[in-house]
Amino acid sequence: MPSRRQILMGLLSLAAGTGLASVPGPLGAASRTQTPGYALDLAATEVTFGFRLNGIWQKGTMPIASSKVMLDPKRLTETRVAVSLDARAAKTGLIFATKAMTGPDVLDVTRFPTISFVTRRVLLGPEGRLSNGAELIGDLTLRGVTLPLSLQIALFRRIGSAADDLSRLDVTLHGSLSRSAYGASGYAGLVGDIVRLDIRASLHQVA
Repeated sequence: MPSRRQILMGLLSLAAGTGLASVPGPLGAASRTQTPGYALDLAATEVTFGFRLNGIWQKGTMPIASSKVMLDPKRLTETRVAVSLDARAAKTGLIFATKAMTGPDVLDVTRFPTISFVTRRVLLGPEGRLSNGAELIGDLTLRGVTLPLSLQIALFRRIGSAADDLSRLDVTLHGSLSRSAYGASGYAGLVGDIVRLDIRASLHQVA
């Protein structure tokens, strides 16, 4: 007869076919302590943003300065993420655009060297998964201004991994924001107001 753990991992592997779904489990403090956590794999993570320059979409990147992830596959709605981005190291494919973006009229990285995002809650998709319509809702702080931000999220097992292997998970996050809402309104006649966010991350399990 299969063990309770084998049955549980079997349910998780079925859910992970199209995205990771919550599986009911004990909610006591002991179970929380026993559940392995996850850490962000910076080498396999990329934060990309897009903006219109003279009507043409351009891309840039911004490295992660620090991160903290609280993720339990059995309680996905309790997922919490805190990320700090190094705005000083933000760059685009155009040197002049990078200089203007990091300058005082946009990101003003001398005064505000970091951009942070902290989750407040998670909404699962219609099928109870952390994908297919799931949202990560939190607060984004940019130029000292904090506003709510919603990101579409999808969380999957690593492609090619065994059905019961949750040691590595891949995450994609998508969203957009109005830069002028945060006071980053410089060069409005040249650069569009909407900034797209595209984040691809990898998580690895830690004890």
